[in-house]
Amino acid sequence: MSTHIHIHDLTTDDETAIQQVAAMLVEGFREHWPDAWETLEEAIEEIHESFEEDRISRIARDANGVILGWIGGQHSYGEVWELHPMVVRADQQRRGIGRLLVADLEQQIKQRGGLTLMLGTDDEDGMTSLCGVDLYDNLWHHIAHIQNLKGHPYEFYQKLGYTIIGVVPDANGLGKPDILMAKRLA
Repeated sequence: MSTHIHIHDLTTDDETAIQQVAAMLVEGFREHWPDAWETLEEAIEEIHESFEEDRISRIARDANGVILGWIGGQHSYGEVWELHPMVVRADQQRRGIGRLLVADLEQQIKQRGGLTLMLGTDDEDGMTSLCGVDLYDNLWHHIAHIQNLKGHPYEFYQKLGYTIIGVVPDANGLGKPDILMAKRLA
């Protein structure tokens, strides 16, 4: 990983960056979460929402100014913030950029007085042992024995100190849960 990565706010006036991030969102979520942002227009709408009050929108650039990734955060309630969304350019994944983006977001939230950062990470296509299971039947057993079958990102977040705090069964259809994770930032 290059040590020349700069993370800063994505701003409303940087139309070139917004277009690049939108393309990353569509491409980055196409394989496992195809309904997330199907078009550039939907992705651009998501990015513009990230500029609202109580939101954080940060991008990572290399030394040449090329955008490598984007992360968003939003105040949820009390001292809780939500990470939503995060994407790293496909050809730059597994190089520590996601780790840097998450660490930066955590720092931004701490500066705003946040104590907890949470996130939801869906399983819509059998990436974990929680998909296709009736989670209402012995939920905590299923969570305690979760298995990563196809490279689901929950393990990435666990490596960064996040804990599975629950599951929303059937969040994306029958047997397609949302895995809820959180980390104390204090």
